[in-house]
Amino acid sequence: MKQAWKSGDNDRRDTLRLVIASVDYARIANKEELNDSQVMQVIQKEAKQRKESIDEFIKGNRPDLVAKEELELSIISEYLPDELTEIELTQIIKEVILETNAVNMNDVGLVMKTLMPKLGGRADGKQANILVRELLS
Repeated sequence: MKQAWKSGDNDRRDTLRLVIASVDYARIANKEELNDSQVMQVIQKEAKQRKESIDEFIKGNRPDLVAKEELELSIISEYLPDELTEIELTQIIKEVILETNAVNMNDVGLVMKTLMPKLGGRADGKQANILVRELLS
């Protein structure tokens, strides 16, 4: 944030301030220091909020707000781990299906419960759920 401040990059500075405030709020709510994975969850939550806002602003025909949210999302994404490709995600899902002995759509919850911790925030839960449903159908 200091670097952005000194270089005059106000958009980066303001976005990082929001993320830092969210991490501090989560720390206060947790009543103890956050570990790295908890901080990453907060940052992922901020990214997810931006994605949802972009969708809503597109529906509302607000290109000015879409551009602002996309800029913030690109800044936040720099601090997130690289997302898995669809091929990598599919491979992990297949492994979890074998591990859990899932055979039909009734096992989607079991697969998702086992899958999400393995993904470690490197894939969108909606996308993972869609792929799980495709593989189990």
